[in-house]
Amino acid sequence: MTNPLADPYFILNKVYGGGAFLKQAIADTPIEEINRARTVKIAYGVLENDLYLEYCIRAFAPKNPKLPVRIVLKISVYMLLFLGKKKYMVTDNAVSLVKKLGKGGAAGFVNAFLRAFEPEKVKLPEGELAALSVKASYPMFALSRLVKAYGRDTAEKVALYRAEGVCVRFACSEEKMNGYLAEAEHLQTPFADTCIFRNFARGEGYDEGEYTFQSVGSVAIAAGIAPCENLLDACAAPGGKSVLLSEKCAKVTSFELHPHRAALIESYAKRMHRENIAVVCRDSSVYDHAFAEKFDAVLVDAPCTGYGVVSENPDIKFFRREEDIAALAKTQRAILSACAGYVKKGGYLYYSTCSVFEEENDAVVGEFLAENPEFSPEEADSPLGHLRTRYGLQFLPHMSLGAGFYFCKMKRKA
Repeated sequence: MTNPLADPYFILNKVYGGGAFLKQAIADTPIEEINRARTVKIAYGVLENDLYLEYCIRAFAPKNPKLPVRIVLKISVYMLLFLGKKKYMVTDNAVSLVKKLGKGGAAGFVNAFLRAFEPEKVKLPEGELAALSVKASYPMFALSRLVKAYGRDTAEKVALYRAEGVCVRFACSEEKMNGYLAEAEHLQTPFADTCIFRNFARGEGYDEGEYTFQSVGSVAIAAGIAPCENLLDACAAPGGKSVLLSEKCAKVTSFELHPHRAALIESYAKRMHRENIAVVCRDSSVYDHAFAEKFDAVLVDAPCTGYGVVSENPDIKFFRREEDIAALAKTQRAILSACAGYVKKGGYLYYSTCSVFEEENDAVVGEFLAENPEFSPEEADSPLGHLRTRYGLQFLPHMSLGAGFYFCKMKRKA
């Protein structure tokens, strides 16, 4: 049996040292199957609590250790604080790992650090927001925006929210679905075919298309779109919304910029037995006259900072920077503007992001509407908890079953 710190280290080293996204790092790292659940939990937990773990290290280390040692310490401190592991066990394995990594010169430091570490001696920084930023491991630039937009109490709830489980959408008979539901404790969402499980083991039913893993936010966005003959999903990968929308739209065209991600959509559609999806590899931010006024409805689920889904993708907090907001908003406006020309007169344009920042949501829509008077906002609704904004709906994780996203519906004048 391997050192329990080893597999999490090799995953996290690809994130911290190589810039890999966490899910891809897990997929690309050979790990001990018998302990996969523990390894994945540690990897997610370390990134979820990155700022606090970094703060703990700096509180007990006179100098910031080099990256490999720092990763080992983050894993160790996480296991002590959040998994309740014994200090001697964590210390012995941490020292053993740094030696195996060829960092034997740091073994004494790691040993001394972990023996001296006491969580009660870690004092949060002065200032209410600074302390919350560290406690929640939520970057200050993002936290400040939450406070400004939603108030202090709501900002704290959003920053401290942690995922409650995995969301599963069923695409089988009610009888089969009830069989799955009877096997595991679950939380029913407002959507009859979608539930959240604390634990759900992937089995043959996944490969056979009986169910899929899809966020409740993705399901809610698809639910907000009216049935139509011909729909364009302009930023479609990995394909969850295209597949779901293909059940109520006669034909779905899915745009995706990158060929390898376009292949994901095709694979998804095949697994879920959907044959009315056409995948087109192209840049949605560049207008193509060949698609002019071709679609009854267009969904622009635009690339964004992703701060509405950090509980599922904690590496977002590590990779995203404040300057990304303005850069992404520019891309969002370009995609929305280009795709608006694909909507038939009298048709609908839907805009969504998995962001909680106004600059990526209402601000983008407001600028678009000012420049495109042939479009007007339409009232949208959802059974999932939300706030109403000037132009659309804002969903926040703590009130929307973990889903943070934005949704807006617009109509092109006939």
